This record gives sequence, structure tokens and C-alpha cells, in this order.
Amino acid sequence: MIESIHIVGARGRVGSTMSARLAERGVAPDSANPALVLLCVPDRAIAEVAGGISVGPWVAHVSGATPLDVLDPHTRRFSLHPLQSFSKDRGPEQLDGVWGAVSAETDEARAAARWLAETLGLRPFDLDDDRRAAYHAGAAVASNYLVTLRAAARSLLDAAGAPPEALDPLIRGVMDTGFELTGPIARGDWHTVERHLAVIRTERPELEELYLVLAKATATIAGRELPGDTVSRGLGTVR
Repeated sequence: MIESIHIVGARGRVGSTMSARLAERGVAPDSANPALVLLCVPDRAIAEVAGGISVGPWVAHVSGATPLDVLDPHTRRFSLHPLQSFSKDRGPEQLDGVWGAVSAETDEARAAARWLAETLGLRPFDLDDDRRAAYHAGAAVASNYLVTLRAAARSLLDAAGAPPEALDPLIRGVMDTGFELTGPIARGDWHTVERHLAVIRTERPELEELYLVLAKATATIAGRELPGDTVSRGLGTVR
């Protein structure tokens, strides 16, 4: 058990959330002689901050993309990445039941990381340091690109004169039903897909390539193949 933790970056979104949860769990903050220094700083700053910490306590970061060697010269080190998008408008409940990726080089470090994860309310799993790129790419698709897709969908509702905010319950509904695929591609309704492409080309041409790429990927999930004539009537360059 780690009795005292100093969080560097405790005012940020992740740091403030973790600070609040640790306070709830009775883990004392200690900037003078901590057992663990937890770096909740931007990825680009991790190496510099770690280099300025005296060797001795555990040193860990919360980045999903950054390997452990940026924590040199510290050998008592690990990382714990909470797979969540945080908001300063919410509290430590944002951590409840969230998965946390643990990267460690020794059994002792892994045990320390898992203790921290469980104290924070996370569900820990092991992540090999050399598999971070694939892991973080998946996280980016699920979080960052969802924002992009929502913006594209809102633009099309706006073109139809419909309230863009009406999409949000639909997005939540897809999540609540376990991401079950429905809609024209699942049904093989290519006529509707072609109508989508026609109106996008007229109203929002900048979204045509995005729609086609997503349509082809969705057809694969549905076990279908997007008809060649549909693609040819689209950009034709999407392979």
C-alpha cells in the first residue's frame, strides 16, 4: 500500500479527478516526502518533469501513448492510463468502473500500479509497453473521432433544418443497446445509401469521402459488400 502521493498537475482534468478520489479514500497528499509521485501532465512534459524528481519514490505517469523510458532515470516506475475522457465539471465518479491500462517492468511495480488503480476505482488490465500505439489508436478512434462524427452528423441535420442536438439521445441509445448495428447498410438498402450520397454531394460535399469510407467499413461489419456502382458514383477513389 502506498501511504502518500504527490500529484504533479493536480489542477488539470485528470489530476484534479484523481486528487479528489484519493482524498475520498484517505490517501494523504505529500509534496515533501511522497511514496509516489504521479505525473498528470501533458505527454510532452513528462520526461522533463521526471528528470527533475530526485530518485527514490515511485514515479508514474497517466499517459496512454507514452512509454516508460521517458521516466528515466527512475527505475521504480509504472504507468496507469484511465481509459476515460475527463471533464472538470464532474467529480471523481468519472473513475468508477473505468478500465485502467497498467504498464510495469517488475512484479513490484505492477502490484503498486494495480493498487493505485483499484484505490481510484478503476478496473486494471496489463498493457505491454510496446503495444501502446495500437492501444492508443483505438482509444483515439473511440473518443476523438466520435466527436468528429457527431460534428459531421450535426452538420447534416442542420442542412435538413432539423435540430442538431436531437442526435444526442440517438447516440446514447446506440450505446445503451450494446452498439447493435441497424440502418440501411445492415439491411442492404443500397438505394437509401445512394440517396445519402446524392444529398451529401449537394449539401455538404466536404463530407462525401468520410461517408464513403465509413459506409465501406460498416458494410464489412454487416457482412455485406458496398456495391461497386455505389462507390463509382461516389468519389471512385475510395478503395
